[in-house]
Amino acid sequence: MITYLKSLISNSPTNIISYAQYIEAVLYHPEYGYYMKNKQKIGSQGDFITTSNISDIYGRIVAKWFASICKKYNLEPNFCEIGAGNGRFAHAFLQEWEHSIKAPINYIILESSPYHQKLQNELIPPHHNVIQVNNLDELEPFKGMVFSNELFDALPVHVIEKENGQLYEVMVGIKNETLYEEKVLLSNPAIHFFLEESMLELKDKQRIEVPLLMEGMVQDISKVLTKGLVVTADYGYTKEDWMHPSRMKGSLRGYYQHQMIDDVLKYPGEMDITTHIHFDWLIQKGEQVKLVFYSKLRQDEFLLKAGILKELENHYDPNPFSEVAKRNRAIRSLIMPSGISSFFHLIIQQKGIVEFNPFDE
Repeated sequence: MITYLKSLISNSPTNIISYAQYIEAVLYHPEYGYYMKNKQKIGSQGDFITTSNISDIYGRIVAKWFASICKKYNLEPNFCEIGAGNGRFAHAFLQEWEHSIKAPINYIILESSPYHQKLQNELIPPHHNVIQVNNLDELEPFKGMVFSNELFDALPVHVIEKENGQLYEVMVGIKNETLYEEKVLLSNPAIHFFLEESMLELKDKQRIEVPLLMEGMVQDISKVLTKGLVVTADYGYTKEDWMHPSRMKGSLRGYYQHQMIDDVLKYPGEMDITTHIHFDWLIQKGEQVKLVFYSKLRQDEFLLKAGILKELENHYDPNPFSEVAKRNRAIRSLIMPSGISSFFHLIIQQKGIVEFNPFDE
């Protein structure tokens, strides 16, 4: 990876590259990129954990919820998951659909990692006929739902910082195989436009990530979805959150063997890199392409609205070592105020649905 980065940086006109170029290389290079390698990344043997790897209840609840929406709004059962990782969410979703809904469904996975595609094929039984694609433009426009879990936080971002009243872009260079940061006066007009559109005014010494690729992703989702829902599960901040004094250093960080690493220039190609997403800009970009904002819910709030308590009520077992008891503990962990769900929000957007209310309230 270092050899490739040296070449990438030395071939750039200024001998430095943006953080977006660096993250793109270390995460998504076809051979050296972290997500592309034949290496376990999720779970106890990996570098980080996701909600769907704690319990299958997440995928099962979303399956039941989606089925109720299809019935309520006469939507076709087309479900597209972007960035399915090891396939555990899809597996749980399809198991529940087969068990409870007992109707045909088209399940599409957008996944660029050959390693993750392999894991998905090993986990999901062939009779489910899951469609795997590398890009959204491979799909014909459809009605249904587009779902992602921790997708936008893994997109490459630019990094900017304000110093003595001037805005700088933080770039990446290399010397003697050691990566370092270098600040240059901000000249990218797209970043200036992002700041104006987001109405973000940085304080002196404040650093922030700029997700320029988010806009294109939102546009691509809207192009392929003619009617239905877009549900984005991720961690992020509102504009007010970004301006809080505790956010002065931004949110860019790495995860390596379940340790949070502040310096993302360490372990290139061997470490996950992530950032909190800009919720307000995601919603704003959606509205511009007819993805109408419905709500932003904490993950535990969403699970409660979607009916997770019914799973506890219907599946009680006094034996603490039974599978049912383990499952119930997992359910409780997902709705506890201090649990993993408190870190995530779900952005729900809809397209082409009149009088939209996806919950039975």
